[in-house]
Amino acid sequence: MMRAPVLVTGASGNVGRAVVDALVRAGADVRAASRDGRTPRPGRGPAPRPGQMTGVRFDFTDEATWPGAFAGIEVMFVVRPPALGNARRDIIPALAAARDAGVRHMVLLSLQGAERNPVVPHAAIERWLRASGLGWTFVRASFFDQNLSTTHAADIRDRDEIVVPAGRGATAFVDAHDVGAVAAAALLDPDRHAGRAWTVTGSEALTYDQAAAILTAELGRPIRYARPGVLRYARHARRALHMPWGMVAVTAAIYTTARVGLAAGLTDDVRTVLGREPTTFAQFAHRERAAWARPR
Repeated sequence: MMRAPVLVTGASGNVGRAVVDALVRAGADVRAASRDGRTPRPGRGPAPRPGQMTGVRFDFTDEATWPGAFAGIEVMFVVRPPALGNARRDIIPALAAARDAGVRHMVLLSLQGAERNPVVPHAAIERWLRASGLGWTFVRASFFDQNLSTTHAADIRDRDEIVVPAGRGATAFVDAHDVGAVAAAALLDPDRHAGRAWTVTGSEALTYDQAAAILTAELGRPIRYARPGVLRYARHARRALHMPWGMVAVTAAIYTTARVGLAAGLTDDVRTVLGREPTTFAQFAHRERAAWARPR
């Protein structure tokens, strides 16, 4: 077990919380970083023992928060906040400061296909890490199941529809808990995972029509896939979902990869790293069904 604590940025998010929980269950000390500095509540699994997890305030764009977060850290998990679309300006200066403070290995939550999609900010962070002199591991996640139970939950709950511009393309959906478990494995044994790019997917690629059918069966009411174009999606994301423009642009680029057939690739990386099957979309929908339940 590593002696220095592991720094987890984005610790209050879906993947960050899963990483924290997996590390704590493995007995690691965790420094959970978030903008408010609160220690996140444990998600799945047993509650952590006192001293295993501490919160720290951290903001990629606030240099005053960096020294306290990076002190004594050798390994860290990097999550790009969705609102920060300019990686070179808003993310990389903090990563350089972490390297200067003694961090030796970073595990980046990246994106499936980032190596072929220079438009997404994850690609710029990957390029910087490769040239940084640091040890690195990329966890290239496919589309999170949880995006439908968080960002797009209101569309499904209130309007019975999925509104994303993915056309008829299939997507290799993945559970954030599986992504977090793979990232935690790399954080716990960075030497073994150094220089690896794990593409973490589920076991099946689904169109959004198929995802809507699974949600229909789970919720007992018809859910439809709206199949909007990019412009309609952008307007909807701004007006109904209140996304900042940077997030609208990034998410539109991600959905476009599905639209043109680049998001359906499946891998065995969950099985390789974790020795078990990935969570299916149907299993996720059953577990998270409360996110789409209408108030009685």
